[in-house]
Amino acid sequence: MIRRLFRDRRGAAAAEFSLVLPVFLLLTFSFIGVGQLFWANAGINHAVGEGARVATLFPRRTNAQITTVILANTFGMKAADITGPTYVTGTTNSQDWVEITVSYNPRYFLFFKSVTPVTLRETRRAYRPA
Repeated sequence: MIRRLFRDRRGAAAAEFSLVLPVFLLLTFSFIGVGQLFWANAGINHAVGEGARVATLFPRRTNAQITTVILANTFGMKAADITGPTYVTGTTNSQDWVEITVSYNPRYFLFFKSVTPVTLRETRRAYRPA
């Protein structure tokens, strides 16, 4: 009787599937979450780069105009989670510059559990026209 039960292979695939499925789903959703972080990092990098480009144009743009360009060029992010941009101005060798910093704090959930927050930050220095 017991030998017959050990030889019976019916349902083996379902048992293996039930063991592998949670690990597969965990890996799949983890890769999707990391991909979203890379996408948001590319979006913040692009937006700050465009803001720095606009800051170098003549006639000199205001910080409000630069902020408008930065927020218009973001992708992969939720606008509510964006911090900044902040501006630091200075002069080096009689050349004015502005340093633009934008931060993004994405909310990342894995199986309905919040994961430790990650802060994406991008800073660019642009030398302004006289």
